[in-house]
This record gives sequence, C-alpha cells and structure tokens, in this order.
Amino acid sequence: MIWLYRLLFPPALLLAAPFYLWRMRRRGGYRRHFTQRFGATPPLPPKTPGTPRVWLQAVSVGELLALGPLLEGLRAAGAEIYLTTTTSTGYAEARGRYSPLVLALGYFPADCWLFSRRAWAAVQPDLVVLMESERWPEHLAQARARGVPVVCVNARLSDRSHRRLRRARPLAGLFFDGVTRVLASSAQDAERFRELGVPEEKLGLTGSLKLDVDIPLLGDAEKSRLRSALGLPPAGLVLLGSSTWPGEEATLLQTLAAARARGLAVSLLIVPRHAERREEIRPVLERSGLRFHFRLKGDAPGEVDVAVGDTTGELRKLTQLADLVFVGKSLPPHDGGQTPIEAAILGRPLLHGPRMSNFREITRALDATGAAREVEHASALIEACVELLGDATRRERMSAAARAWAEASRGATARTLAELQEELAKTKK
Repeated sequence: MIWLYRLLFPPALLLAAPFYLWRMRRRGGYRRHFTQRFGATPPLPPKTPGTPRVWLQAVSVGELLALGPLLEGLRAAGAEIYLTTTTSTGYAEARGRYSPLVLALGYFPADCWLFSRRAWAAVQPDLVVLMESERWPEHLAQARARGVPVVCVNARLSDRSHRRLRRARPLAGLFFDGVTRVLASSAQDAERFRELGVPEEKLGLTGSLKLDVDIPLLGDAEKSRLRSALGLPPAGLVLLGSSTWPGEEATLLQTLAAARARGLAVSLLIVPRHAERREEIRPVLERSGLRFHFRLKGDAPGEVDVAVGDTTGELRKLTQLADLVFVGKSLPPHDGGQTPIEAAILGRPLLHGPRMSNFREITRALDATGAAREVEHASALIEACVELLGDATRRERMSAAARAWAEASRGATARTLAELQEELAKTKK
C-alpha cells in the first residue's frame, strides 16, 4: 500500500500546490526556510554517543503551547530534541518559547518519499513523537524501515477522519503501520483507534496534555494596562469570542447590542481563529457602526466597543479579561469546535454551540459539572449571553466548576513522559 501512496502523493501535491501556496502567502512568514518543505533541515550537529535524539512534530499553536512540560521532561531524561512544525505561526511560537530546549527547530517536510528520506538522513532520530493527529504514511514508513519507534501522544481522531477511515478500512494501515504506541487523549479516541485495528498492546490512555498547561496569571495592574491597550473601558463586563470563525463575529455583535439594550455595561473582545481574517472581519465591524480596534495596530487611541485580538499566541492572556467566553467554530454551519480547555483552566464560564466534536468528551464533562452550557443556534447564544452577563452569581458558580474540573483532570504529562521514557530506555540498550 505504501508504494501506491508514493505514486499518488506527488501528483496530488502538485494539484493542491496552488491552494497551499495561496494560503501560505495569505498567512505570511513562509518564505524563510522554505527549502525545508523539500527535506532540507537546519544545521544539525553530529549525534552524541549515548544521547538519544527525538524528532517531535506538532502543528498548531495550541499543540505547541502544550509541549513545554513534555520538552522539559525529555531533556531531563537525557534526550536531545529536533522540533518541527508545519505552519509559520507555529514556527514563530516554537522559536519564541522553546529555542533553549531544543537541538534545532525546523519545518516538517512534505510527505513525499524523496523529501522525507532526505530529512530522515539528516536528522537520524532514535525516537519519533507525533502530536495529536500527525500521522503521515511516508514519515511512518521511513521510521519502520530504520527500526525507529514512533509514539503518537495526545492522539485523537476527529469525527471526519474517523468516518473516512471507517469507509476506507484498508487505508487505515497507512496511518498506523510503524506506530509503536498510540497514547489517546480521551476514552472515545482510544475506542476509535481500537476500532480501526490498533492492537490493544500498542494502545494507551493518558489524557490531554493541554489540561496540564500552567498559564501565567496577570495581576490587576497588568489586566488594567491590557484593557487600556485594547481600548476596553476600565470597568464593565467583557464578552470574549474565542477562536471565532466566519459568521460568528456577526452573531457576537448582535449579542453585544442585545446586552446593551438590557442596560448591561458590556464590551466585546473577538479573537479570530486565524489572525489573517482581520480584513474579512473589518467590513462586518464597519457595518455595525461601533467603535473598534485591531490589536495588531498597537495601542488603541481611545475606548472602543469591540477589540479584535488579531495576533498570534495571546489567547491565554486575553481570556483573562473575559467575564464570559463563547467557544468558536461550534455554531452551524461550522463543525468541530475550538478548544475550551484554557478558558476552563482560567475559570471562565463557557458557552458553546452543538458542534464540538473535536472536544466532545471534554465538553460533555464541562456541561455536566455546570462549567459550560450548550446553545443550539445563534439566537440561543444571544439569549444565553444576555442572561449570564446579567447574573454574576451564576457566572461565579460556573467559574468555580470550571476550575474544579480542570484541577481534577490534570496528570497527562506525567503519564505521557513515563511512556516516552520507557521508549528512550530501549534506545539506549
């Protein structure tokens, strides 16, 4: 099957290239190190005898933010780490946070035989670690050919991927052959991997690494300065749209109008899932007639009604200003949902739409504890927001429930590190 993949991948890559090149240009930051997409690597020193080399691949900013304790644990276990990512935003985040912890930082090569083989020859890892849904057939084939163990950590399967692999069951082997361990982030994901043929002896349940994140808390003075920089009034409530997708910003503007019509002193903070959508959001804001400011422009010249956090890696900080959080990509027609985890860790009351399939178990737990609440559609979101913004006691109960849930759910990092240390010990024998 891998030979068929090798034959089909290059023409598929060529067909998809215009779309990906357009997206790269739109997001920016891809020109530098572009040859690494074709298997080039940053300068790597020769391997040190007795020191295992780990190749760790993660994609999104969220995945990278969860990696800190894992990287520190691997370093403490005596490993050197080559960290790769796929997006320019992920690369910038990793460079700013983890440069002192890693041997080198690079872009993951396109999963073509020639490019992958070239990168593998340069890196020469003793262990491969893949975050969440990163399971590339050629990458796995190169590991299998060299006898290098591969561990999938925080592993998950989205509804869409699960459906596709169930329909094309013979293809599932491409994404799991060569994997040594699959450490699922939830019981539902573990069951899905089991259903697709991952042997029980290769399967583990460690929980979500994202629940072990320690978020630096802002003091009152820092919050005050941040509010001023965003243009938010020094007092009053803040409704946050967290990682919003198209259409959700318009609903939140309607929510703001409805809350103010009830006499509530509320401002709106929007953090779009993709910062480059700022120019798509601008006309929506202009039509509203409200005062607004984009954070990328610098400090706001005065107070605004709507602040847009169109920067990367600041969601944790901005969430600390919120009195109520709506989780994006969860209202129809969108599906999957963005993560509610960091807002829950910070003890923020949460609202989300019905389509949280990427975080189904977590969302169910948050709903069951009273930390979060589901709304079926846009008008229900508006109604629920107005209700909760006007009820400080209810918000405080939800906040306490979120903090309790987050604290009780920790421990995935320790469990994952124990598994990785076991694999590292084998490489030293």
